[in-house]
Amino acid sequence: MKYQVIDWGSYPRRAHFEYFNAMADPYAGVTAEVDITRFLATCREEELPFFLSFLYCAGRAANAVPQLRQRVLAGRPVEFAACDTSHTVLREDGTYSYCRLNCMQPFGTYLPAALAAQEEARIHGDLDDGEDALSLLFVSTLPWVRYTALRQPVPVPADSNPRLTWGRYGTSGGRTLMPVTLLVNHALVDGVHMGQFYAALDRELAAFGPSKPV
Repeated sequence: MKYQVIDWGSYPRRAHFEYFNAMADPYAGVTAEVDITRFLATCREEELPFFLSFLYCAGRAANAVPQLRQRVLAGRPVEFAACDTSHTVLREDGTYSYCRLNCMQPFGTYLPAALAAQEEARIHGDLDDGEDALSLLFVSTLPWVRYTALRQPVPVPADSNPRLTWGRYGTSGGRTLMPVTLLVNHALVDGVHMGQFYAALDRELAAFGPSKPV
């Protein structure tokens, strides 16, 4: 994946980057309930797979925020032009493998490719993200639990790939809500950028539909 090196001399978050990048645990995370009422109705009416459809919206929302396309490379920030998702696929033996998808293509192109790639990962997949894993958005789900908080495993030393997770949805006050967790490296991403992700996700969900230019 193509990236550009961010100009260190003019980088406005230079002091913040150095401050958090020196920490042993530089991660920041938030879990928020997202309204999926209309989105879920569309999936049911159009008989679309819920997970892959939501992943499409979430991947596009993350790509809409430049800071979620930024990574730490050789101690300096870089920014990718676009980031694929890599999600966990449950296998028959109870383990999982990784599946990489491009959410930035039209939905009509994305869905058949995603279905084929997910089935391939289910049967023959492994835990290898490839040589350009730095560009990926890591995605997983916990569909059995409507959780309110989530603690995610992270490597040592810290990496800079954002992590997206969502859980079981439920109805409250006539709305269908689902917990969505975003974990980021604070050296690159602040709270304002996390807020921008959730706002972008709301927009993607509102616009979603196979016949619409999503």
